[in-house]
Amino acid sequence: MLERQKEGVAKAKAEGKYKGRKPTAQAKKADVLALVASGATKEAVAKQLGIGVASVYRMLKSG
Repeated sequence: MLERQKEGVAKAKAEGKYKGRKPTAQAKKADVLALVASGATKEAVAKQLGIGVASVYRMLKSG
């Protein structure tokens, strides 16, 4: 059964149908940097954009 599953996953990936979850927080990185640069707190930025505070800190750390 696992072999058939692996075959099916490999086939789906080859057809471009197996992409996984789209990263949501990283898509808002420019907005995060702009809001923090304007003086907003990290908590306020996270709440405004609908992402976690840890995501805000992660984006600031990576630059």
